[in-house]
Amino acid sequence: MGKITGFKEYDREVSKERDVKARIKDYKEVYDRLTEDKVKIQAARCMNCGTPFCSWGCPLGNLMPDFNDMVYNDQWKKAYERISLTSNFPEFTGRVCPALCEGSCTLGDNSDAVSVKEVEYAIIEMAYKEGWVKPAEPKVRTGKKVAIIGSGPAGLAAAAELNSVGHNVTVFERDNKVGGLLRYGIPDFKLEKHVIDRRVDIMTKSGIEFKTSTNVGYDISIQDIKNEFDVVLLTGGSTIPRDLKVEGRELNGIHFAVDYLKQQNMRNSGLNIDGEEITAKDKVVVVVGGGDTGSDCIGTAIRQGAKAVYQYEIMPKPPTERDETMPWPLFPKVFKTTSSHEEGCIREFCVSTKKVEGKDGFIENLKGIRVEWEKDASGRMSMKEVEGSEFEQKVDLILIAMGFVHPQHEGAINDLGLKLDGRGNVVADENYKTSDDKVFTAGDMRTGQSLVVHAIHDGRQAAKAIDEYLMGESSLLG
Repeated sequence: MGKITGFKEYDREVSKERDVKARIKDYKEVYDRLTEDKVKIQAARCMNCGTPFCSWGCPLGNLMPDFNDMVYNDQWKKAYERISLTSNFPEFTGRVCPALCEGSCTLGDNSDAVSVKEVEYAIIEMAYKEGWVKPAEPKVRTGKKVAIIGSGPAGLAAAAELNSVGHNVTVFERDNKVGGLLRYGIPDFKLEKHVIDRRVDIMTKSGIEFKTSTNVGYDISIQDIKNEFDVVLLTGGSTIPRDLKVEGRELNGIHFAVDYLKQQNMRNSGLNIDGEEITAKDKVVVVVGGGDTGSDCIGTAIRQGAKAVYQYEIMPKPPTERDETMPWPLFPKVFKTTSSHEEGCIREFCVSTKKVEGKDGFIENLKGIRVEWEKDASGRMSMKEVEGSEFEQKVDLILIAMGFVHPQHEGAINDLGLKLDGRGNVVADENYKTSDDKVFTAGDMRTGQSLVVHAIHDGRQAAKAIDEYLMGESSLLG
C-alpha cells in the first residue's frame, strides 16, 4: 500500500479534456494527460484491499493494487512488468476501456474510485518512453504453425501469447492495415493509430508475421490454410451491423456507422476511399443508436462540419447514480456524457424511428415517435408507443449505430461448415474449439459484440487452449 492515508488525503482526479473549440478542429486524442506527479498521487489513493474487487471486475485480472503501489513508490519499470503479466496492450485499454475495474473499486462504494485507468495509461507510456517495451522473439521454436484470421484485439492478443511460447504465428487481415476494430472502428480522437503501429512493429520484430489485404475465403482458401497450418484461430469479430428496417431505408443518405467511421479513419491515415464518400459537412445528421459507436459518429460529424447533430436512442435514459439494479461491486451502467456529446449534440431517449421520407432518391425527413417502457410481472421490459407523440425531423444524413448481430458467415465460416448458435455466432466448447477439430475461435466472433478488454481476454484464453492442444500442456496464464 503506497500511502496508508492516501484515500483520505487526496481527491480523485482524471485527465482534463482539451478545449472544445480547439479539439473539434483536429482528430488528435481529446485529453491533456495528468503529469507524472499527479499520477503518483492518484496511485496513492489505492487502499490495497484485502479482497481487490478491482481485479475481480477486470476481465484480464490486472493486479491494480500492485502496480498502484509501485507507481506511488516510483517503481515504474516494476509496475510495467507487473501489468504485462496480465495485459498485452495497456496502451489500448488505457485509452478505450470503460474501466470496469473502477466500477468495482472499494472506494467507489461510498466515495470516488481510484483513477486506475489513468495509472495504467501512464505506466505503458512511460514504458515506451524509457524503451522497456522491446521485441521478445522466443529463444526456442516449437515448429508448430498457427494461423490467426483477423487482427483485432482478440487476434492480436492470441498472436502475442502464442508467439511468446515459440509457435510460428501468421495473422491474416483482409484490410490493408492491422488492427481491425481498433484501427477502423474507433476514431483517432479516442485512439490515434500510431499507437497501434507502435505495437504492431514490436510484434513483427518479435517474430509474428502479418499478411494484410488478404481476405480468407476469397483471396485464399480456408482449406489451404488448414492444410498448411497446425491450428487455425478465427478472430474476425462481429461485423454484420444491425439494420434499421423501416420504410424508406433504401433512400440515399442512410449509412451504417461502421462504414462512416472507417472512411474518416482512412482519410486520417492518407488512404484512398473506393466508392461513395460519406461526409457530414454542412448536413443535418441523425445518429440512430445511443451507445459508444453512436457517440463516435457524433464526434466525427462535428469535426467534419455538420450543421446539426441529433442522437436518438430507443431505450430509456439510464439513471445518473447507482441504484438497486447495479449494486457495488457490479459495474454501474449509469448515464454517461462522452467528450463527443459535450462538443454539441441534441440527445434524446425513448425515440423510435418509424419512417424515412425523401425526394429524388435522397432522404429529407425522419418520422419518429416517443415510446415508453414498462416491466411486466416477470421483470421483462416491454415498449409501447406514446399516442400523439409523432414528430418529424429534417435530415440529410442518417447513421445507423445499432450494434452488430453476428460475424460474416460468407467465406471462411460457411466454407468450414461451422456450427452457429441461435444468434449466428460461432459455437465453441470450453476450450475455444469449434465444430471443426482443427479450428478455434475467440473474441466477438464467439461471444457476440463486446468490449475491447473482453476480446483481449478471450484471445489470451484461446491462446492457452491452443497451446495445450498443440503441446499437451501450457505455461500461458490465459
